[in-house]
Amino acid sequence: QVQLVESGGGLVQPGGSLRLSCTSSEITFNINAMGWYRQAPGKQRELVATIAVDGNTNYADFVKGRFTISRDGAKNTIFLQMNSLKPEDTAVYYCFENRWTGGWETSWGQGTQVTVSS
Repeated sequence: QVQLVESGGGLVQPGGSLRLSCTSSEITFNINAMGWYRQAPGKQRELVATIAVDGNTNYADFVKGRFTISRDGAKNTIFLQMNSLKPEDTAVYYCFENRWTGGWETSWGQGTQVTVSS
């Protein structure tokens, strides 16, 4: 069972920055993508950003220009650098990976809270 461990959440003022990390317990073999979703209270989970095995990245429109996803393959870790944070970015952020295990399987982290408030 793959485990994804997230860290880096917290409380930040509007306009501030945070950097989230997500480390997989398994080497990044047979993974086609990793990324981040978020879920705010009373709202559906929404995709924030993804990074593919070839390094290609995709972002939701509401974070383009503010958030950057990256990876350290040697450490089985991805990062989400979040700048110019807004109160509406407040949510629980979940890391995920898609891995081939005989079929495509999605694993999730436990989530890390990000609160943007003055």
